[in-house]
Amino acid sequence: MMHLINSKVLALLSALMLGGLFCYIFQSYSQQYEQPSILHGRTDVVTVTPWLAPVVWEGTFNPVLLDSIYKVKNITVTATVFAVGKYIMFLKNFLETAEQHFFVGFKVHIYVFTDRSNEVPQVRMATGRQLTVRSVPSSKRWQEISARRMELIQTLIEEQLPNHNDYIFCLDVDSKFHGRWGSESLGALVAVTHPGYYRDPRSRFPYERRPASKAYMASGEGDFYYCGGAFGGLLQEVHHLAKTCRSNFEADTQEGIEAAWQEESHLNRYMWINKPSKVLSPEYLWQDFKPKNPEVHIIRFSGVVKNYAEIRPNT
Repeated sequence: MMHLINSKVLALLSALMLGGLFCYIFQSYSQQYEQPSILHGRTDVVTVTPWLAPVVWEGTFNPVLLDSIYKVKNITVTATVFAVGKYIMFLKNFLETAEQHFFVGFKVHIYVFTDRSNEVPQVRMATGRQLTVRSVPSSKRWQEISARRMELIQTLIEEQLPNHNDYIFCLDVDSKFHGRWGSESLGALVAVTHPGYYRDPRSRFPYERRPASKAYMASGEGDFYYCGGAFGGLLQEVHHLAKTCRSNFEADTQEGIEAAWQEESHLNRYMWINKPSKVLSPEYLWQDFKPKNPEVHIIRFSGVVKNYAEIRPNT
């Protein structure tokens, strides 16, 4: 009987302690950010799509709040980057700036695909962050390098990334980070609006217009024009995207067709049919050669200025 009473007392004390701890955490947590408002916010840009997906701009989210939500989930964020041929020259800058801005404070695993493993730079990474190099064959055509990315991403997820609760972002190596890219970008399927076309009507989007192609977009179709250089989401969602785009690309190849912008064309077709659950503004992949537009308050990630004739094998 005494043992039973002691067990009940211990259980009660444990419950009281846990309750007190919860109240303390909740009180601290609730004091970390100001009360949200549904009446005031950005009015110069659209912050939600017609299918109710958030469009992420500076000033539309609270980073402290979002980090506190996702850090307790113990997620790992994977990033893939392809440094094939002379593109290896951009890798050091990419990795160093990622350490400063990409999911700081989270577990991050960067996979570098390259045909020049001995030239991968040594970059010191913070605790909880790691780098894995995977060798890939070189190519005489940059279009082939671009096209193979979907296949390699699909294979990576199938063979190395079994936890479907984690996230992956597929990013261009000839880019660098300038500001925070963090938990505000997480979603089931995430696309980035292209900085060159986000102000244009869809009639000007460089979609694949040949009906014979699996990437075909008819006149009047399309929501936004999305970047091939930055996309992501949950592992199972990105796996389905990569597998579908790879299959469609191979079907085109069988018919002797190469889509206008290779994987980017197939990506845009996929996102038209499978709407992204979150859309990132052009802050998340700007172009260094163009001035910042007024609605872009911060550049988080950008493609660097380069001479394509020097770095692309068949340009």
